[in-house]
Amino acid sequence: MTDLSRSPRNTFLLALLAVLAPTSVLAQEQEQPGGETITTVYGTPPTDLSGLPEGPDVEGFISARTGDKMQVTAANGVGTVLLISEGTEIRAKKGLLGLGRDRLAADSLINGLPVTVETVQWAGGLVASRVKLSNKDLKTASMIRTGTSQGFAEQTAATEALRGRVADIDQYNIKGTTNVYFDTGKADLSPQDQARLCATASEANGINNALLLVVGYTDSTGSYEINQALSEKRASRVVNYIQQNCGWKPYRMLTPTGMATADPLASNDTPEGKAQNRRVAINILVSKGLDGL
Repeated sequence: MTDLSRSPRNTFLLALLAVLAPTSVLAQEQEQPGGETITTVYGTPPTDLSGLPEGPDVEGFISARTGDKMQVTAANGVGTVLLISEGTEIRAKKGLLGLGRDRLAADSLINGLPVTVETVQWAGGLVASRVKLSNKDLKTASMIRTGTSQGFAEQTAATEALRGRVADIDQYNIKGTTNVYFDTGKADLSPQDQARLCATASEANGINNALLLVVGYTDSTGSYEINQALSEKRASRVVNYIQQNCGWKPYRMLTPTGMATADPLASNDTPEGKAQNRRVAINILVSKGLDGL
C-alpha cells in the first residue's frame, strides 16, 4: 500500500474526485475585474431545438443535477452547465436495464455518469440536444446509487445516511492506493490479485468513513475506443470482485471509471513501462470533512 497524500498524482486524482463527488449546487459564475461575481440566470429551454445553431460537444462526467440543468465536468476539472429540454435526446443501446428501448428519461442522468453531449446555442445558455451514454456506465451508476436487487435492500437506510453526510463534499484525503496489473488486452484477475483486493477492502474497512474509488487504465497499444472499453472492463471486474467476494458494500464505492491511456505510471515506449500502465488503481479515500470522525 502506497500513501499518496503528498504525491504529484494527487492533482489528477482530486480533479477526478471533483467530477465524481455528488453535489446539489449548479451555479455558473464568472469573476469580473474588481472581484465582482456574475451568476448566469437561465430560463426554460425550448422544446424544439431543430432551428438553433450547433454548440460545442461536451464530454466528461455528470457532476451535478438539479431541475432542468446539469453540470458536466471534464477530466481537467472544467465544468460546463447545460440545460436539459423536453427536446433533449438521451440515448443508450437497446436492452439497457431491461427497458427495451434506446431513448431514456432524463432521470437516467445520474451524478458520476460519463456522458458525451451534443449541444445547441440558445439565448439562455447551452442546451443539450443529445446525450449519449453506455449501458455499462448507467447500470453501474444506478446500482451504486440505489443498491442492487440482489440482497442490498436492507442497506437502504445506511446508503442514504452515508450519502447525506458526503453530499456536498468534493475533497478527499487519499489514505492509500493499491494497483493490480493485467496482461495485454485482458481483464482477468490472478489469484494473487484477488487476495490483494480483499486485503485492501479489509484495510479500508478498518478506516472510519472510508470509500473506494476504482479507476482502470491501459497501455498505448490499440485505438482509443478499444482502450476506453478495456479500461472500463478492468475497473468493472475489480469492482465486482471486491463487492461480491470481499464483502465491500456498494454504497461505499464511488462510481468507477475507465481512463484508457491517461495518467501513465511509466513510459509506453518499453514493454516494462507498458506493463506498469495496464492496471486498475483502488484508492482508499476519506472525505476531508469526515476524516478523524
